[in-house]
Amino acid sequence: MNKTIDDLANRWLKRKPDGLSQLENRVLQSTIERTTITRDTNKAVAFHQTFGDRLADTIARIGGSWSFILTFIAFLIVWTSANVWLLSRDAFDPYPFIFLNLVLSMVAALQAPVIMMAQNRQTERDRIDAAHDYEVNLKAEIEIMALHEKLDELRHSQIIGMRDEIVRLAELVKRIDERLSQQSAS
Repeated sequence: MNKTIDDLANRWLKRKPDGLSQLENRVLQSTIERTTITRDTNKAVAFHQTFGDRLADTIARIGGSWSFILTFIAFLIVWTSANVWLLSRDAFDPYPFIFLNLVLSMVAALQAPVIMMAQNRQTERDRIDAAHDYEVNLKAEIEIMALHEKLDELRHSQIIGMRDEIVRLAELVKRIDERLSQQSAS
């Protein structure tokens, strides 16, 4: 059973081979070669990450965690209580906490773009995962269609075999009937 990409494209995808995408060609080739198409997309993404990418992901992961939020709330409570009650007259940032506002603005100004970079990379990872899922699903559909085709061929050959057996048995019954007729006539 020597199949080509052209045969499979016409039979299962109902398209001409020149209209196939690179992904569809790869799927059909893996079907012909009987190889798997799955791969670990996380390894591929991790391999291409720069130090800045990993740093941005780490900052986004820490900045979006409950431990960071609770620690930051604790920091704000300590800052305000130290400047209002503990240091009252010698406070380094008296009420309305202008220096604290400056620090918070700088943290937000740096943290927001870093989180957006991490989100953009996550979106790209999601696109890679979606393309890989499509590839695996297409391969699974093609394999299922191939199994159905094989089952149909098997069922067809069994039906042909049963038909031939019925014809043979009918001829045998006819000969037996003829013998019985000849014996009863004699």
